[in-house]
Amino acid sequence: MSRVQLALNVEDLDSSIAFYSTLFGVGPAKVRPGYANFAVETPPLKLVLMENPGQGGTLNHLGVEVSDVDRVDAEQARLAEHGLATVDERGTTCCYAKQDKFWVQGAPNGERWEIYTVLADSPTFSAAEDSGQVCCAP
Repeated sequence: MSRVQLALNVEDLDSSIAFYSTLFGVGPAKVRPGYANFAVETPPLKLVLMENPGQGGTLNHLGVEVSDVDRVDAEQARLAEHGLATVDERGTTCCYAKQDKFWVQGAPNGERWEIYTVLADSPTFSAAEDSGQVCCAP
């Protein structure tokens, strides 16, 4: 299983949850303070909503969720073969989940892309309890 992740900054989490639930025909898979995510089957999408007043309607980051750590490693090796630099974050807590991931550096327009797998749920947003809602980016 692989799916694209789209993380959006939103002004109001509750109204955004209502809108995206209607748009994709599925409710959120996880809701926490200032945070929600949807596991949409069709199209295969991990939609993440991050409440950031004053930033609503903007992109937070992009990603690809993969099935396991072996896929994370394989993607990192593949991108290295093409000369793309990456920054490892293994065993990190981000977006209310324990994850193994890496960030791809050098996107031509400054977009932030992560390739990750979720290892376990977490009661905290990040290891540092960062309430600024900026997901663990390097």
